Amino acid sequence: MSIDIRHVRPGDEPLFRRIAAEVFDHRVVPKNLFEYLATPGHHLVVAISGGEVVGQVAAVVHRHPDGSRQEIFIDEVAVTPALQRQGIAGRMLDRMIALGRELGCQEAWLGTEPDNVPARELYARRGSEAEPVVMYTFKL
Repeated sequence: MSIDIRHVRPGDEPLFRRIAAEVFDHRVVPKNLFEYLATPGHHLVVAISGGEVVGQVAAVVHRHPDGSRQEIFIDEVAVTPALQRQGIAGRMLDRMIALGRELGCQEAWLGTEPDNVPARELYARRGSEAEPVVMYTFKL
């Protein structure tokens, strides 16, 4: 099975006609997808197999107002369960990190749940180390 890893851009919305189970947390809304892709600094890398989106990595470039640095925040990494543990997430992550470098980012960061062992192993294999963090969520 051939898996194509692709950085999607405005105009690529037709690629999302077929999306495998659990690639996104919810159904992709065409208007939201269009707005996401059209928003500067928002990036999406997908894995496509047989015309179906089977994985995705979403990220946002964060530019510091003092100009000291910019980072790429990887906000989601997902592969349909039927294709997990086959290197797809790693290939998408590598592409997103390369994109961050191309955009002039000095660092990429992401988070995962403490018990998500497969994700933590993936990130460690790419030379990253877990950092202790306390996260707060505000309901808006």
